[in-house]
Amino acid sequence: MSPLILIDGSSWLYRAYHALPRLTAPDGRATGAVLGMGNMLKKLLRDYAPDQLAVIFDPRGKTFRHQRYPEYKANRPPIPEELAEQFEPICRLVDLLGLPRLQIDGVEADDVIATLARQGVEEGREILVVSGDKDLAQIVTEQVKMLDTMKGSLFDPAAIKAKYAVDPVQIVDWLALMGDSSDNVPGVPSVGAKTAAKWLNLFGDLDSIIEHADEIKGKVGEKLRAHLDQLALSRELVTVRQDVPISIGLDDLRVRAIDTAGLSAFCTEFGFSRWLDELNAQQPGSLPQAQQVERMELQVDTVLSQAELAQLRSKLEECTVFAVDTETDSLDPQQARLVGISFACGKEQAWYLPVGHDYLGAPAQLTLDEVRDVLGDVLADTQRAKITQHGKYDMHILARHGLPLHGVQFDTMLESYVLNATVTRHDMDSLALHYLGKKTISFKDVAGSGRKQLSFNQIDLEVASEYAAEDAAITFALHETLHHALEQENCLLKVYQEIEQPLIEVLQSIEANGVLIDRKLLLSASQEFAERMSRMEQQAHAIAGSEFNLNSPSQLKDILFDQLQLPVVRKTPKGAPSTAEDVLQELAGQHALPQLILDWRALSKLRSTYTEKLPKNINPGTGRVHTSYHQAVAATGRLSSAEPNLQNIPVRNQDGRRIRQAFVAPVGTHIAALDYSQIELRLMAHFSGDPGLIEAFRNNQDIHSRTASEVFEVPLEQIQSEHRRAAKAINFGLIYGISAFGLAKNLNIGRGEAQAHMDRFFQRYPGVAQYMESCKQAAREQGYVETLYGRRLYLPDIKDRNQGRRQSAERIAINAPLQGTAADIIKLAMIGIHQDY
Repeated sequence: MSPLILIDGSSWLYRAYHALPRLTAPDGRATGAVLGMGNMLKKLLRDYAPDQLAVIFDPRGKTFRHQRYPEYKANRPPIPEELAEQFEPICRLVDLLGLPRLQIDGVEADDVIATLARQGVEEGREILVVSGDKDLAQIVTEQVKMLDTMKGSLFDPAAIKAKYAVDPVQIVDWLALMGDSSDNVPGVPSVGAKTAAKWLNLFGDLDSIIEHADEIKGKVGEKLRAHLDQLALSRELVTVRQDVPISIGLDDLRVRAIDTAGLSAFCTEFGFSRWLDELNAQQPGSLPQAQQVERMELQVDTVLSQAELAQLRSKLEECTVFAVDTETDSLDPQQARLVGISFACGKEQAWYLPVGHDYLGAPAQLTLDEVRDVLGDVLADTQRAKITQHGKYDMHILARHGLPLHGVQFDTMLESYVLNATVTRHDMDSLALHYLGKKTISFKDVAGSGRKQLSFNQIDLEVASEYAAEDAAITFALHETLHHALEQENCLLKVYQEIEQPLIEVLQSIEANGVLIDRKLLLSASQEFAERMSRMEQQAHAIAGSEFNLNSPSQLKDILFDQLQLPVVRKTPKGAPSTAEDVLQELAGQHALPQLILDWRALSKLRSTYTEKLPKNINPGTGRVHTSYHQAVAATGRLSSAEPNLQNIPVRNQDGRRIRQAFVAPVGTHIAALDYSQIELRLMAHFSGDPGLIEAFRNNQDIHSRTASEVFEVPLEQIQSEHRRAAKAINFGLIYGISAFGLAKNLNIGRGEAQAHMDRFFQRYPGVAQYMESCKQAAREQGYVETLYGRRLYLPDIKDRNQGRRQSAERIAINAPLQGTAADIIKLAMIGIHQDY
């Protein structure tokens, strides 16, 4: 397996900026740092072919170190304006390359890197930290190495010792003694790298140096003794934290496929011609990727009078199908104001109907009432087919303005998604470039960017008309290309027509309806949680015999292992006792304090994520919370919920269930909860045809108990809870392609024992093993796998020479038909319920 690569993005950013001469894009923007960092990223990807990687940037504003020491980094000059302007395109580039990107408020990149490295070490991974920052040398071990790409140097502990004359475990004390003028970290005046290393090699560590300070002679000894009181602070400031809260796990750091269409547009925008040539030479996607990039030639008509509006209606009535798109003053579908509507009946001509441009000097426009009188029935006609790009948003906007949009038979975002979910992003600009070879006018081209960006109602009408009309014409052209491709694959056309297209109306209705939240219940629960947390904190202090910060791993470490003398379960890469959640769970049976800390942390998370946050998501106009369900995100067909995410409301404990109680129905109505029981395991039985699994489901047996009986060779009536728990981990783990190592960790058993469990499972259920192998073989032969309904997931890495990428593709090949079919079934059920009720 390739190493987990953690890139110090902020360090790279500065190095790239200073390494290259000033370069500019066609529009004059500086591009040196973008090009330099992009070249470094591309080389790293070529050299290591990682399957997991993260690019980590420092946050904007102050961090926890500033809270501890307000003068921290006080002497640093401001970031050069030319460099600051390149940060946003660098982030775009990282995303287009398919690389996970992290930037956590209040936490420096070094701390995020150290935390992820610790997690990787605990999972047995090799870690490669990519940075030239000497601060990160403190986390180097035999398992964690550091790469300085600028100098081509790879550092293990021996190399760190050779470079700095101290071991990695001494780096913190070494930095504390020297101080850091760039970060304004106080050290001992006149003590440089050599003196600090000399003392550490003589005495061992900083504490011993302080203890023997009187033995150090000369003026440097005097300065040491004069500044002893600030060394603790210096050490605290230069110590990288390995326990910062991070909302994602290592599984979320998988390298994704490059967004070739988006990257092509990016290269064109910034004038990176060599990169563009390389992209054009690469393997195309499921449809031939357009090689020539050009602008669309288009006749644009702006509709400002009643006569022009009547003409537009006549044109639309002549069309068997037309494209429609809205322009608004925000992206929130529940609150955005309609600014204009564009239409196209073909690729050569389009119309823009403005209704809300209100900048100083804007020409008179038709009112919404006038538009409703003339076009309302055309837009609402279910028999007149419309083409949209992300039409659910347009349906929300038009419905809220009294212009309901029906008859959306074609949506180019979903046509692209069904055709190939992974070959490109599904936004209009990416699709136009990939499939049509058209470089569209970007929103930034007309509205600007950053703090000075205009909302669409402020944009000059002539400029706005060209932009909006192009959207409609591009949408029409995309539909012609994409729908023709779907028609060549009957199974994909069926997925679009019977699942994705009917679901648009279902999701729009659900989102518009929203969910009623009992604000008082949440606020009451939040207050109660806060009071309980306070009591738990007092109880923890009483148990410990002193006050400490329950959220501070370093203070907790002192309490648990120094004061209470609890056994050290596991150490961090630096050799300090770990206070990770699984460690506390193991210690909970030996002392009351670890369980109390776990309970306090769980309550804190519920409060910050739900009881405090959800009331702020209530729409002031409707009094409800409106999420957005995204159809074209997950490659397997699953829906995702965002802003806010309502798919992860907790349910497994009383506090979580109380939060769910805040989701209420109006008087006289009820909320119905519908779920499929173990749907993916049932699908495994169907796909594999395994007699044992089929028999278990047909006899309504508890599938986890049945598996436990087979794997542990124990009669069903003698199955214990620990047997069932292990069997459940095996059942669900195999669906997701879990390894013996992963199962061992989940069950807290040895790897050999975990492998034995898996071997017995496949002996008892041979059909499952045959199914898994057939999935991999089908993927290798045809390049994709399918759901029961014909949805495809392409797997370009299935024959990759890199073992990590290939094995990841094989795991997806096994899981995608199950997960995708489950998603299809649930979508069909949603459509059926919507149509019946």
